[in-house]
Amino acid sequence: MNIDLFQKTLHFKTPARTSRGEYKEHHMVLVSMTDDQGRIGLGECAPLPDLSYDRNSYRMMSDVARLINEAMESKDYADYLRPYPALLFALESAMYDMTKSPILYDTPFARSEEGIPFNGLIWMGSYDEMLAQVKKKLLAGFRCIKLKIGAIEWEQEIELIRFLRSKYRKDNLELRVDANCAFTPEEAPAKLEELARYDVHSIEQPIATGQWKTMAELCKNSPLPIALDEELIGLNYLHEKQAMLDTIRPQYIVIKPTLHGGISGSMEWVNEANKRGIKSWMTSALESNVGLRNVALLAARCYGPHVLFTQGLGTGQLFTDNIAMDLELRGAKMWREDVTDENLK
Repeated sequence: MNIDLFQKTLHFKTPARTSRGEYKEHHMVLVSMTDDQGRIGLGECAPLPDLSYDRNSYRMMSDVARLINEAMESKDYADYLRPYPALLFALESAMYDMTKSPILYDTPFARSEEGIPFNGLIWMGSYDEMLAQVKKKLLAGFRCIKLKIGAIEWEQEIELIRFLRSKYRKDNLELRVDANCAFTPEEAPAKLEELARYDVHSIEQPIATGQWKTMAELCKNSPLPIALDEELIGLNYLHEKQAMLDTIRPQYIVIKPTLHGGISGSMEWVNEANKRGIKSWMTSALESNVGLRNVALLAARCYGPHVLFTQGLGTGQLFTDNIAMDLELRGAKMWREDVTDENLK
């Protein structure tokens, strides 16, 4: 088996704003795996610079190569790479892609028989910019919208939500919001109360991570469901995941394989959440189409065979220089198209 590494920088069509700052470009390492039969598998290692647990682990390509060599020489490469979720996701993806493992490829989505519903993602901007994004998504057929909030004035954000709900009832438009830790513990309860008036489906990560007792109280008393996202970062071992879920008891967790443990770690999160009656969904984390395809394949495995709950797979349209892959957007669903090996080279 041979493993090759390639660096690539993706450029955003429009700077992507969150409450943590602004993204203009995104760096990735493409992992290409080839066996003695000539089969090729692709994976993507693309940690987020200000968020990923392993963001400082790949400063040079030699660091990536060294970690891969050490992992492949260990008894269990997935267990060895638990502290490096972005690289674990890349290596597992390449391995399963090369072998067309049923872990990812034995689903209706993988066979191009069904699409996966995903939300329309609305990035932070001015009121007018966000409203324009929403209108574009609605025209494209989306009936689930996710709004990034926490970067502009709260009154403008709530006015946008108020306007949307005045036009569309919750039966016709599902509204999700992502605060990216923007609220303080003191202001969060009042803001959650206000959001609940407009039938918001859920809010992701309202307050900063590491405040388990405070977050547990918030989840217990919140008038709308809370979904944890950043809270999962860095909890790479089973006992850590169990402790957090048992302490906070959120209504949802949002799983991003690049951030939350690769394929095996993400499946671990889903299983542990299911045991506790906690629901979940899966989203991409600004990967190229290489990573996005593998997130979609994993979502189809975890929530299939027929994926009904809306996932977060809409980031592939953000870049000017994305990598062409076997993905097609049809309205508000993502489909996998059949391709030949030649297309993947």
